[in-house]
Amino acid sequence: MRGATDEELLNYALSQRRVVLTQDADFLRLHATGTNHAGIIYASQQTPVGKLIHGVMLIAGVLGAEGMIDHIEFL
Repeated sequence: MRGATDEELLNYALSQRRVVLTQDADFLRLHATGTNHAGIIYASQQTPVGKLIHGVMLIAGVLGAEGMIDHIEFL
């Protein structure tokens, strides 16, 4: 989906029931405007890969897909 807007990416992820892992703060702004999504996991640019993997696995185990709907988790 190269070239797609952030809104298009969130809509596609929602249609596929997929959570978006991002380091782009624009997705936080979309959430704040009330845009529906299947979930957003946000991490800063400096977050090590190991922490990303561990965080995603923890979130999946605790919240699952249903718990992430219209929800943001910060790593």
